[in-house]
Formats: sequence, C-alpha cells, structure tokens
Amino acid sequence: MGDNVNFLYEIIDRDIAEGKYTPDEIHTRFPPEPNGYLHIGSAKAIYINWSIARRYAGKFNLRYDDTNPTKESDEFVRAIEEDLRWLGAEPDGGIFFGSDYFDACYEFAKKLIKDGKAYVCDLSGEEMRKYRGDYNTEGRPSPYRDRSVEENLDLFERMKNGEFPDGAKTLRAKIDVNSPNILLRDPALFRIRHASHHRQGNKWCIYPLYDYAHPIQDALEGITHSCCSDEFIVHRPLYDWVCDNLGFNPRPYQYEFGRMDVTYTVMSKRYLRRLVEEGRVDGWDDPRLPTICALRRRGYTPSAIFEFIRRAGIDRNRATIDINLLEYCIREELGATAERRIAVVEPLKVVITNFPEDKTEYFELPNNTTDPNAGTRRVPFTKELWIEKSDFAEVPPPKYFRLKPGGEVRLMGSYIIRCNDVIKNEKGEVVELHCEADLATGCGMPTDGRKIKGTIHWVSAKHAITADIIYYDRLFTIPNINEVDPSEYDAYLNPDSMKKYTGCMLEPSLADDRGGVRYQFVRNGYFIKDTKYENTYNRIVSLKDSYKPQA
Repeated sequence: MGDNVNFLYEIIDRDIAEGKYTPDEIHTRFPPEPNGYLHIGSAKAIYINWSIARRYAGKFNLRYDDTNPTKESDEFVRAIEEDLRWLGAEPDGGIFFGSDYFDACYEFAKKLIKDGKAYVCDLSGEEMRKYRGDYNTEGRPSPYRDRSVEENLDLFERMKNGEFPDGAKTLRAKIDVNSPNILLRDPALFRIRHASHHRQGNKWCIYPLYDYAHPIQDALEGITHSCCSDEFIVHRPLYDWVCDNLGFNPRPYQYEFGRMDVTYTVMSKRYLRRLVEEGRVDGWDDPRLPTICALRRRGYTPSAIFEFIRRAGIDRNRATIDINLLEYCIREELGATAERRIAVVEPLKVVITNFPEDKTEYFELPNNTTDPNAGTRRVPFTKELWIEKSDFAEVPPPKYFRLKPGGEVRLMGSYIIRCNDVIKNEKGEVVELHCEADLATGCGMPTDGRKIKGTIHWVSAKHAITADIIYYDRLFTIPNINEVDPSEYDAYLNPDSMKKYTGCMLEPSLADDRGGVRYQFVRNGYFIKDTKYENTYNRIVSLKDSYKPQA
C-alpha cells in the first residue's frame, strides 16, 4: 500500500524544509472520545495521523478525550484501543488520557484569570446563548465580565471545591464579544458537573471543555501537527488563542482534512447507539454497522480499510464515498489471497445412480485458481451429493446452462452428470434428483465431442458438515442517507439487510476452521467464521460486482 502525496504531507515537508522540525520530531495523535465505538470515519482520522508519523519516522499518540464524565466508560476505552491495534496503527508515542491533564488545565486556567483573560460567569446556558448573539446579531458582554482577578480566582476555586450546583457558573475566556467567529465570543473553558469520572472518580466536579483542553494536551505531549476533520475549522482560532495566550513554545498547530461519509450508512454515534440499545442490531459489532469492530467481525481486513481510505483521497473537501469502493478493496484483496472452498447454501440432494454405494473417490481441487502456489486439496465424491436448489430448474428459462431434466452439467472438478429422474414430496416440491455420471469424464471432457456449458458446485452428503450462513446487505435502502433528517432514519432502514440460511452443507475441510480465516465459497462470495455464534459464517462481500474505481 503506497501513500499518495496530499496537502498534509506538503505542509509538513515545507515545515521541515524551513527548519521548524526534523523529520523524527513530527508527532501526531488520535484523540477519540470514549463515548461509543469507532467507525470507518474514525479510521480515516487514524490513518491520516498514523501514516504521517510512519512516513517521517516520528511518533503517534492515542489520547482519549475523556473530559465528559456522563457519556464515557471503560468499555469504550478498551474497545478503542483494541480497534486501533487491530488496524495496525500502533500508538508508539504512548497512550494518554485527557483526564490526566485536569490538574494542568486547572492551573493554566488560573494563569488566564491572573492575566485578565478569563472570568467566572453566572449566566445560565440559555442566557449565555442570548448574550452571545449570532451571525446577524451583535454579542453583549456578560454582566460578570469585569469581575476582579481576586474575585474570579476565589470563585473558580470554590467551583472546584463543589460549592455550586451544575450550571450555576462557568469559567469563560475573555476574548471578543463581537467576534465574527461566534466561537470566540467569550467561550466557556470550564463547566460544573457533579458526576463521577470513569478514571478520576469524584476528584473533580469541574471539567474543561474540549476546545480548551485539546490544545493544552497537544502542547504537553509535544504534538507538532494536530490533524482533525473539517468541522473543527471554525474552532482553530480558539485553539490558536489558547496556545498563544498560555505561551506554549514550541506549540502545536491544527490542520483540517475533509470528513468522510459513506453511502448507505451513517456515522452518528447517537443513532448507532440507539440501534444497539433498542436491540435492532446485534450489538456494536453487528456486521451491518460501519463500526470498526463490526467490519472486523464481518471479515474486512485492516489493509482493505486503509486502502479504501487511501483511494477515497485525503484533501480538504468533505465527501461521501461510495460503499462499493470499500467492497471493491476487500474483494480485490481476497481474490488474490483467499483459499477456495465449497459451500452449498440451499441444499438439494443428488443421487448418482451408477456410482457404488460404498465408494469414496477424491478429486484434487485448487485452493486458489489465481495462485498456482496455493496448492490443492482433496475433496471426497460419493453416491449422494448436495447441490444448490437454484442450480436445478424443472422448467428452465431460455439459455439456462445448469441442471434440468434430461440435461447435463459438469460437477466442478469432477464428473459430468445427466438428470434422469426428479423426486417430489407430497406438496409437489423437488426434494431429490437421480442422476447418472459419465464416469469417463472425471476432470476431462466427453470423448464423443458433446459440449457441456454448465458447471455447478457440490458437496459429498456423507462427508459434509452443517453450518449457518448469513448474507448481509446495506443498512439503509437509499445511498445518501446523510441528506435525510436524522429523525427519519428509521423509515429507510433496510428490512432485508440480513438473511440467514440454516442447514447449509460445507465441504469437510472446513471442519478444521478455528476462525479468523477468510475463504471464497465458490460462486457464493467471500466468507469468514463468525466470532459471536458457533458454526456460523458471515458473507464479507459478494463474488463479483460491476463497480470499477476511478484511476
């Protein structure tokens, strides 16, 4: 996997050329909030920051943004690290927690107060919004803006000591109440929240806001390039204000890349959490979801995910990427690497009338038709076989080249058979076919010159193992779901996003599958054993698609 040159590399190359840093001083970070599971949009941020550190032989940090105690948990902390390591983005610069910097944030806040650049405000949240104004309305100074340094220090300490209820007071930066950037109109730096923190317990009842804490954390960790998605563009002036007014030297700089959405899915943690909590999906790792753990369970690989992000492009523009590109990347990888196996999803019994009852014959089938070095495996052939129901038609449509009454097909890698009799149950359903094999055609063509156009797959009934197979489809029925109001998402959930087949028949070599191996089930797609339910295979992606990525 190569790294395309992008605007972030150009910025860093220029910084190095100007002598601001040496290559090994380049330091990036990924700062997720542990309030949910990472998704493929998060993977883009991970890839960008990790690949920058790798490119310049610098360092890459994982830092949990755990400054909101009411939404965070150790479950999400563990899941984030697991996802990061699974992706191969090793945090070689260290693993940190924003909550570890609470003392520093508090001391830096006192410095701002002493410098006359922060004050304690008694306005409620609603009052603060009214005073702040909007793009069409000028802001007004808080009536508490001119408190003395001594009074602000006293009130701020009392806030820390728990003397005031939630929402009673905030610490605000004193910047510009009429700034054209609304976020610079005296933004809040600390809020009161009497809540137990997943790491700090009850030590704190005031918590720093992300826009204040983030640049402090970056500076203390030695981050050089703080790369984040484009919704933070308007936050950058405040990031710079914090760094400059706290006198960080050297100081980090923030750069923004375009956020990535993907068709037929959403990245909203709030909505995904609701699907999970309401039991509408099978947990955060449900293979229909865009979470990293769901992609892992479904069978996607880290290399395919990162290749998807690389191909989607890294620039300043927000984009919605076709999910077909993601499927193309995993299909391209598995086409070259996955070994072939046979699975009959909807079995129909075939009896070879002229094959001995007690005989087992073995045929050598290739493990990967595109890789001669992958070798072969021995597949047993017996009198009774399973084929797909869809590979037989009693009244076939035009140009039907599979099995039909009186017709012939090749059993993949073995004999040509002719269907002589169709056995039905009392409902008139086909339950068994009696066929005759041309025993002179094992792995060869008929000697009389007749042409056999159809080839179907099969499994020995005597040796087959039984499993369940799940086919997954799009989570939503429309591609641009992000253009829909979130309140209407439910109306577009795909009722056919999952289809489970029970009693599927698999070739016996899969009895040794302990999980984690991706296979091509010939003619059916690419599959992996499920990690949650025994004896179940998930389809990763279909075998073929007409989608072709742009060069």
